[in-house]
Parts: sequence; structure tokens; C-alpha cells
Amino acid sequence: MTKIKLCGLTRPGDIAAANELKPEFVGFVFAAKSRRYVSSERAKALKRLLIPEIKAVGVFVNESPEQIAKFLNQGIIDIVQLHGQEDESTIIHLRRLTDHPIIKAFLVDGPKDIDRAKKCSADYVLLDAGKGEGRVFDWHLIKNFNKPFFLAGGLSPENVKVAIKTLHPFAVDVSSGIETAGMKDKTKMAAFVAAVRKEETT
Repeated sequence: MTKIKLCGLTRPGDIAAANELKPEFVGFVFAAKSRRYVSSERAKALKRLLIPEIKAVGVFVNESPEQIAKFLNQGIIDIVQLHGQEDESTIIHLRRLTDHPIIKAFLVDGPKDIDRAKKCSADYVLLDAGKGEGRVFDWHLIKNFNKPFFLAGGLSPENVKVAIKTLHPFAVDVSSGIETAGMKDKTKMAAFVAAVRKEETT
């Protein structure tokens, strides 16, 4: 079954909607330049509202492994997503500090990016077109990708069914595709989850 990650949640209402819809993952963004940024204190408060069966993913951009490990070891998040220029040494360092799962994001512009993703030692890779910009990359580049991956970039309730049928990702990751005027929209969140679940039963 394709798993779902609803990313960039910032408000208690977003968590309430997620608890109702039951995706496997939600994402908190800790990159200060992002409009979806949340502080550690806000993330801690949101995590307390989250039902236990949903895992919280922390999205970091070029943060130190020591700082990331604090978030994990304090229970603010369950999984780390590296969304910057982090390399294998960062992943190795993190594994010394924590045993929580690691996702490494790759921006896909061409075959070289796919080759880099295939060699990555993270538990999962995330293949994206940008950094929360809502763009779709060329899916033909990953038709034969042979390791578990999160698919991101321009996904919406309208195109996610095609993405699943074509690429069979481990998980689909959405942020801007479930927003209205820059904020999470419960109706769009529900439509996205329903589209994924419906595809899984057909």
C-alpha cells in the first residue's frame, strides 16, 4: 500500500485534520527560510496533539547532526528528512547519534541526480522537483528506480493516482497541493488521501 505524507503542517487544525485522515506521516519544516517553518516549541506542541500511529517527520536543510539528533531524542519527531546539500558523511554521523530512520531528499533535474539517489545509504530517498514549490519533475527518469522512495513535487488530488499507477512509490509526499492561500486546506487534504486510498483498492 502506498503510504502518505502530508508535509508542512503548522497549526493545531492541521493536526486535527491529519488525525481524522490518518496518513502514515506528517511533516514539520524546521528550515527557517520556509514559509512553513515551525519552531521546536511549536512542533513539540503539535506532536502532542498527533495520534501515535502517525509518525512525525522533521524536515531540515543543512542542519548539524547534533541539532537534528536533539529533535529525535527529545521525541519532537520520529524520522528525519535531510533536504539540503547533506552528504553521506552527514548520514553516517547521524547514525552514530540516533537509530531513527533517515530520509534524504534529492532534487531531480536529470539522470545524474537519480544515480546519486541510488547510491545513498539513507533508509529512504525522497525525489522532488524543488523545495515546496509545487513543480512536477520528469517522471520518466525514475520509471526503473529500484529502492523505496517518497515521491514529491507538484502532487495533487488530481494527479496522484497517475503517479501511483505509473511509478509505484513507497510513499507520496504533498504540501502545496493541499493548500489554499498558503495554508493547509482540510478539504484538499481529504481529497488527496481519498485519491490515494481509492487507487490502492482499484
